[in-house]
Amino acid sequence: MAEVAVITLRVLLVSLLAMLASIDPAMAATVKVKDIARVAGVRENQLTGYGLVFGLSGSGDSSRNRATVQSVANTLRTFGVNVSDQDVASRNVAAVIVTARLPAFAEPGQLVDVQVASSGDARSLTGGTLMLTPLRGADGRLYAMAQGALSVGGYQFEGLAASLQRNHPTVGWIPSGGSIEQASPLQVATDGRSLSIVLNEPDFTNATRIADAIRGMGEVSGARAEHAGKVSVTFARPPGDLIAVISRLENLTLEQQRKARVVVNERTGTVVAGGDVRLGRVSVSHGSLKVEISNEFQVSQPDGVYFRPSRGIASVVTPSTRIDAEEGVAPLVQVPEGASVADLIGALRTARLTTRDVIAVLQSIKTAGALDGELVIQ
Repeated sequence: MAEVAVITLRVLLVSLLAMLASIDPAMAATVKVKDIARVAGVRENQLTGYGLVFGLSGSGDSSRNRATVQSVANTLRTFGVNVSDQDVASRNVAAVIVTARLPAFAEPGQLVDVQVASSGDARSLTGGTLMLTPLRGADGRLYAMAQGALSVGGYQFEGLAASLQRNHPTVGWIPSGGSIEQASPLQVATDGRSLSIVLNEPDFTNATRIADAIRGMGEVSGARAEHAGKVSVTFARPPGDLIAVISRLENLTLEQQRKARVVVNERTGTVVAGGDVRLGRVSVSHGSLKVEISNEFQVSQPDGVYFRPSRGIASVVTPSTRIDAEEGVAPLVQVPEGASVADLIGALRTARLTTRDVIAVLQSIKTAGALDGELVIQ
């Protein structure tokens, strides 16, 4: 069965590669306006709130967090239970900061995802439930309410002398845990006779091409690229159905010019390069020096037969240090003119360089001026 699965997977990969090779490059580069730009005024808003997560199995905030203790006492008072702060000593509760995004044109009753993060010294939010929490915008107005069971993508277990942790158990999600209570105040920024198109990534060429594509619409009297990130659109007369006009506008197609960019994540060792990134002729020699230092502590104990215990006779700890240095052979890799980053990485992999060594080589190539593109380090 395993051999059949491997053969099937190979057949699928060959078919996928053949399909990708048959795609016309001009068609592959064609995108819609809404894929790279948006109408001015249409955007999300950030919502924030402070709440409590109950139901934790002894992994919540300690009594040192007075804010959590006071919040629990205040919550109980709303249910008619009068307790003082000194009566609250449970680690089953954690104070959290709740965040969410208010989508553009959101209406009451719409559900959104909610993120919850611990604000105290809680060890884990696994198994917790967020109590009803109001979420407010930057203007201080209430826009949503959040509540529900947390989904935590990690765990933490502790023993007397050891602990085991995976990912971040103090951060969790509540899918569809927020309910919109007030409509989004943002609308399309227009005076009835004009509107603006804002590019997600400013680019002079793409802004000019968007303006050229918009000029072909019958309702439009003019379109002009104000700068690399904005295109102004004017109408011959106020449109009767603005939504329909925007729908036709954002579905216009154009050939996008992509930036030659290499993204490097040093934390995870990930390298992502676009197909347009090319290299100049370059030779790479990379070696490694490994230094290992080990310390051993030896105890010199006086023999009680020959020495009697006294003020000048005692046990002595003597350290023994050992240093070993190993320098690897520096492999030489030559890359021809016009090669891609994928070709370079393949050659470096052949020379058995690790991912982090590949990242160091890319940084050096960029400094040498042989990388025709932008190098982004995260």
